[in-house]
Amino acid sequence: MAVHSTTVLAIRAEGARCAVMASDGQATMETRVIKAGARKVHRIFGGKVLAGFAGGTADGLALLERLEGKLKQHGSLRRAAVELSKEWRTDRALRRLEAVILAASQETLLLITGQGDVLEPDDGLAGIGSGGGYALAAARALIRNTELPPAEVAKRALLIAAEIDVYTNDRIVMEEVRW
Repeated sequence: MAVHSTTVLAIRAEGARCAVMASDGQATMETRVIKAGARKVHRIFGGKVLAGFAGGTADGLALLERLEGKLKQHGSLRRAAVELSKEWRTDRALRRLEAVILAASQETLLLITGQGDVLEPDDGLAGIGSGGGYALAAARALIRNTELPPAEVAKRALLIAAEIDVYTNDRIVMEEVRW
């Protein structure tokens, strides 16, 4: 599924003992900017898990609620993500939801889709949405070539993506969880 019109970047930095998730704030409908300060990144599960989405707003928020319910049920982000993905793929109503989710915690960083994907990136970095690839590339370059803290890497990577992707703006929303 190709999800456009947003950028969400997640960094799980074991060495810094934190996870950071950042998104732009632009909400679009077709070719129009509807809102410049939308919130696509949230703290869930008592603030222990960061979750963000690309796709339809109502769909993304509904899926984040489901993910939080699975976290309360299972306690583990990996297990909750697998259970959500299975339900999302097989449930008749949920199958229609169009979004991609990033979730990060002390345990892991995961990309979750309705096609049954629960992917853990090798390098602790993931980007979704139309500007996700740009932000991901910028974050990798910054991490490999600077000593910037993860939050600063995320901010700068989003600003670079905003220069390239027309569906990404520079109104950054960022959350961080430490352990």
